Amino acid sequence: MMYSQKYLDDVLVRMAYHSSGIEGNTISLPETVSIIIENSLPGNHKSIREFYEIENHKQAFSFLLDQLDSQPPLTVGLIQDFHALLTDRLQHDRGRFKSSQNAIIGAEFKTATPEETPYLMTQWGDNTSYRLENAQSDEDILEVLADTHIQLERIHPFSDGNGRTGRLILMYLAMRYLGAPVIISKDNRAEYMELLANQDSKGLANLLQQSLTYEKDRMIQF
Repeated sequence: MMYSQKYLDDVLVRMAYHSSGIEGNTISLPETVSIIIENSLPGNHKSIREFYEIENHKQAFSFLLDQLDSQPPLTVGLIQDFHALLTDRLQHDRGRFKSSQNAIIGAEFKTATPEETPYLMTQWGDNTSYRLENAQSDEDILEVLADTHIQLERIHPFSDGNGRTGRLILMYLAMRYLGAPVIISKDNRAEYMELLANQDSKGLANLLQQSLTYEKDRMIQF
């Protein structure tokens, strides 16, 4: 699938804005355009951390496009590379799995232990690749993407930045296997969080389908 440069810029801006916004980042969409497209820091902005959360999407997305060209296997190393780029200048342990137990605020389940995380992540990558390679239809692929996104969130492999990394991998896999990205809007944050908490892969697949339909239409506009 060939994407126009203007469409890719548009995707990057919206991805950075919505994915960071889901985590509580307060930078607006016009400010995101300034940061990503115009390389300028919004005048009144208070938090350097919020700036980097947005800005780091630029290098992570560039890496994502390189991976779409080379199509490497979905390994632990690839996932760690995505995380390292997204959390550059934000985390001392960027690109490394957690070394102490973490938890998700408000979640009732326990995330994976640091000891079991490397094994679970290897298994996750192999399983996700196998299921995607053997999916029979776009509908099947969306169900796999939803299900494995929920699994990744439950492993919660990094000390921080799990949500942004998981959504970037989700976008990468959608572009690779469906020919268009998926972006979870911050407007759907409450619904998205509930779907993750309830492990509702059918509901999440529906949310992803809405995004996919929107993106395919938007690609034509560009």
